[in-house]
Amino acid sequence: MTDTFRAYNPATGEALETAHPVATRAELDAMAAASAEAAAALAITDPVRIAAFLRAYADRLDANRASIAATAHEETGLPLEPRLAQVEFDRTTGQLRQAANAAEDISETSWRRPIIDEATDIRSDRGPLGGAVFTIGPNNFPLAFHGVSGGDFAAAIAAGNPVIAKGHPLHPATGRLLADAAAAAVAETGLHPATVQYVAHCTPEDGCRLIADPRIAAVAFTGSRAAGLRIKAAADASGTPASLEMSSLNPVFALPGALANPASLAEAWVGSVTLGAGQFCTKPGVCVAVGSGADAFIDAARGLLEAAAPGVLFSRGGVESLAHGIATVETAGATRLCGGRPADPGFRFEPTLLVVDAATFLTRVDAIATELFGPAGLVVTAADLDEAVAIARRLDGQLTATICTGAGDDDGWNALAAVLRPRCGRLLENKMPTGVAVVPSMVHGGPYPATGHPGFTAVGLPASIQRFTQARCWDGVAPSRLPSWLV
Repeated sequence: MTDTFRAYNPATGEALETAHPVATRAELDAMAAASAEAAAALAITDPVRIAAFLRAYADRLDANRASIAATAHEETGLPLEPRLAQVEFDRTTGQLRQAANAAEDISETSWRRPIIDEATDIRSDRGPLGGAVFTIGPNNFPLAFHGVSGGDFAAAIAAGNPVIAKGHPLHPATGRLLADAAAAAVAETGLHPATVQYVAHCTPEDGCRLIADPRIAAVAFTGSRAAGLRIKAAADASGTPASLEMSSLNPVFALPGALANPASLAEAWVGSVTLGAGQFCTKPGVCVAVGSGADAFIDAARGLLEAAAPGVLFSRGGVESLAHGIATVETAGATRLCGGRPADPGFRFEPTLLVVDAATFLTRVDAIATELFGPAGLVVTAADLDEAVAIARRLDGQLTATICTGAGDDDGWNALAAVLRPRCGRLLENKMPTGVAVVPSMVHGGPYPATGHPGFTAVGLPASIQRFTQARCWDGVAPSRLPSWLV
């Protein structure tokens, strides 16, 4: 008998009616076999047809926007308007259409990187991996980062790879609707039926076994550090390339010039900390306030957080994890000024503010620098720039780092940027990092442990496609046998 599971409505805490299947090991093995056939078919498929699929898929999603967004709202508790039905939905379909443009681009500046050396009759380019990409999406973006519709999916398909997509157990009905639209678009455009395969859930052990299957060419994951490290271990053991986005504190360093307007800075920081109930991978969870203006900033942030409504988290486990994290940070020496408790109904949590001085942070950084996934933020008070730089030096790899200079502080910027630049993927000035624009110049990645390695971006086309390609050299090959972009 097939095992099943149910999702919950986070706003009420009640289990939803529909039961969803947990894939068996035999089913995953059959998917891997089918994906090998699809990879062979895609290797000789015109890029224009791959682009047509991506556009047809985006069109089908748009046609079913209302039902998909409503289902995602029920399963995640995220706001329907404008978050799901407009902002995230537009981002999802937009990046699929951007991927379509990239898929059919065979120019010299495309992700294919065609190089023709006529003197040696050697040519090179980048092409698909020759197997499936196993995409594993997170809980916090049920559309734009979903395994069957998000950026990893779009990039892998654009490169000419089939995808085996794993849904998230917290929003399985949403995933089913997305997968149905993808399957219809595959049929409409005549691609191999196994170009897109979807599994609602599987055990961690069976998932790691699939990662090690030689028919799986790469794995892409967005989620927690704990799960990401398990996936990394499985991928490293089998030599499977892994694109892993795991966790990040996204520190903000507020220099005296920015603290001269404490209310404005507090409004920006608190707004970013509480956006989506603090469940963004780019949430600026730590703010280092430098100088005498820290107290006014803390007072303003506390007032805003105390006035904010409890945030709806995705699961009961998320509530328990956040409470545990806050307790860990307090035990290590931080002081809780407000919040810190679960709230009713459903899976809600009070907006929380913690404060610690630089000396305590520096001596207990391993415990205090804990990612708090939810509406919670930590302010670290630094007496001067030297203390702020010392804090920056103790941080590990981050997705983002922000320096708020206010009217401009060249000395502060230079000192901090020299330390932070190699520690983050995206460095910002005077703006919060929560938004991630889907533009070619975006880097959504960073050094370990924010990601598995610093060499990729999960957002921004065409650059995000390259992680799902292999470098290829064609030496003395007759022109009739070459891809059109190498002739």
